Amino acid sequence: MELRQLTYFVAVCDELSFSRAAERTFISQSAISHQVARLERDLGAALFERSTRTVTITEAGERLLPVARQMIDLEKHAYAAVRDPGSRVRLAANMSFARRSLSAIAEVRERHPDVEIEFVIKNFQQRVDAVVSGDVDIALIRGTVSDPRLRVEQLWVEELVVAVSEKHPLAGASEVDLRELASHPLILPPQKQQVLLHSVIRQAFADVDAVPRYGSPIAADHTAALELINHPTTWTVLYDDQPGPAIALLRERNGRLRVPVSAVVRTHALQESGAGERVAIIRDLMARLGAGTGVTP
Repeated sequence: MELRQLTYFVAVCDELSFSRAAERTFISQSAISHQVARLERDLGAALFERSTRTVTITEAGERLLPVARQMIDLEKHAYAAVRDPGSRVRLAANMSFARRSLSAIAEVRERHPDVEIEFVIKNFQQRVDAVVSGDVDIALIRGTVSDPRLRVEQLWVEELVVAVSEKHPLAGASEVDLRELASHPLILPPQKQQVLLHSVIRQAFADVDAVPRYGSPIAADHTAALELINHPTTWTVLYDDQPGPAIALLRERNGRLRVPVSAVVRTHALQESGAGERVAIIRDLMARLGAGTGVTP
């Protein structure tokens, strides 16, 4: 059994999809399937039940999951213990923040050329846990988190976009009212995977005395774009404003689909003694990440 196999196992548990786990860990789907199969052989137990459309965790997998997370955390703590804190700053986010993050990192690096700034991909809970453990210095999240060990600073407010197939009756519009969308099926990932998105949409519809009409949830191994194309009367809400092929993007007319984007650091990270340049870099990153949004925080 190898730690990388446990990392792949946890990724599949989080995504409930081998293809999405492969994207998250930057290896091929066949490679991650092979490594998980090796882990199952080494342990002598099936960790997942697989079908053509779904992946579910077995009882043995459920028992292994907390142990695997703990072992991965211990590895991170080992690296963090020997890392020179003055020479590296780590920023955690997900891929939807990549463009803005890399641009901010490039600008900050111009002013601090001797410090390495890393951009690491983690899901929401991994980002929060990594800040708490000290594995990363700053994380970007949508929404907020309540934890006395953490300090949350809002950087900007993000306007979400409505996505439809180009065949949708509303595709020709540049903006749309929620009441116009109420009669069309809304497709989203399951609520447990996108708690914030579901909450924002429910509140937005409640504000106009309307109720969304939900379609079937988007399966973990399917993309929203493909579901829109296959079901052209449906619509969804996206964080990313980059259109895919055959997809039209619309703005919600009254600005009700908005979420705060915040930086998360350890509570005392910006006051740590003996870490002047490190603190300056973290503050600089936060300022550059929040700049140029066009939306007042």
